[in-house]
Amino acid sequence: MTVQELPGAASYRPTPPPAWKPRTDPAPLLPDPEPYRVLGTDAAADFAPAVLRRLYAELVRGRRYNTQATALTKQGRLAVYPSSTGQEACEVAAALVLEERDWLFPSYRDTLAAVARGLDPVEALTLLRGDWHTGYDPREHRIAPLSTPLATQLPHAVGLAHAARLKGDDVVALAMVGDGGTSEGDFHEALNFAAVWQAPVVFLVQNNGFAISVPLAKQTAAPSLAHKAVGYGMPGRLVDGNDAAAVHQVLSEAVARARRGGGPTLVEAVTYRVEAHTNADDATRYRGDAEVEAWRQHDPIKLLERDLTERGLLDEDGVREAAEQAEEMAARLRERMNADAELDPMDLFAHVYAEQTAQLREQAAQLRAELDAEAEGDHR
Repeated sequence: MTVQELPGAASYRPTPPPAWKPRTDPAPLLPDPEPYRVLGTDAAADFAPAVLRRLYAELVRGRRYNTQATALTKQGRLAVYPSSTGQEACEVAAALVLEERDWLFPSYRDTLAAVARGLDPVEALTLLRGDWHTGYDPREHRIAPLSTPLATQLPHAVGLAHAARLKGDDVVALAMVGDGGTSEGDFHEALNFAAVWQAPVVFLVQNNGFAISVPLAKQTAAPSLAHKAVGYGMPGRLVDGNDAAAVHQVLSEAVARARRGGGPTLVEAVTYRVEAHTNADDATRYRGDAEVEAWRQHDPIKLLERDLTERGLLDEDGVREAAEQAEEMAARLRERMNADAELDPMDLFAHVYAEQTAQLREQAAQLRAELDAEAEGDHR
């Protein structure tokens, strides 16, 4: 029997599918066509002078922190240091927009953000010194461990933010990642879950131009990294990452939106890594001096200092005071880092499991016996 022979076949008409409509209007989610700026525009006049002065002092201190940590690496006091020189505006703004109850989820390059949030500079460098896996209590400081694997901190930030909302806690998580981290699966999974759950989390992508030696053009064909937000159903913001006031404003708005239940935001801060990836990297292999010099002319400290000076909010005494305070911080850091750490080899077994396994107990006992025998030999 053919279809034409079936009863009622002559009158059969396929039912058209329901009219398709987008679940949300994508237009409000799209980022601005150009990075948002405050300094040098009319918007600067509306910015609180006290906030601008605080940003300036922290930027100057942050730059000195970066140069001092780099020097400590060359002196052998640090195993490695991924400098954030040139990116200080992103680092400082991320720390200052958070309330004490909020959480910061940094990457390995974001030691400065942790210090700007109040973490002891020495504790922030303990991981890079090779002494501890973290060096500080994340719960005490509301700063997750500095993440060396790319983007793995992002799903953790979403999980914490989602759990906080379920518990009724007024907490926002701010997760930092580089442009290279956006090529990892963890980045996409985190954004997808955050948008579906409407988790109170802000993603800050510091687009510093390179994932080690790979330029952004070889990582993605998207118009901008901020445009990726639309595919997940959250707003994308594009900001000049060297404009400290603009980064502070955009992140403040995103944090406020998340706190009132508006869900996540993806912020792309366009900045530049002036120093090499780490002390183990030779950046001259993949970029020229002219490119670096062009970005030095767009230095975040110079931009803010110029604006504050022109508006009469900063004078020579203010510049000198900020520099002196930064130098005092660097001197204390040098002094403390030049002291050898007192390490207990038995700590190798202290923070692996809540309850040690039989194998760990056996290994710990073996090491203890060797240490006791060595100590006994020294006393003879």
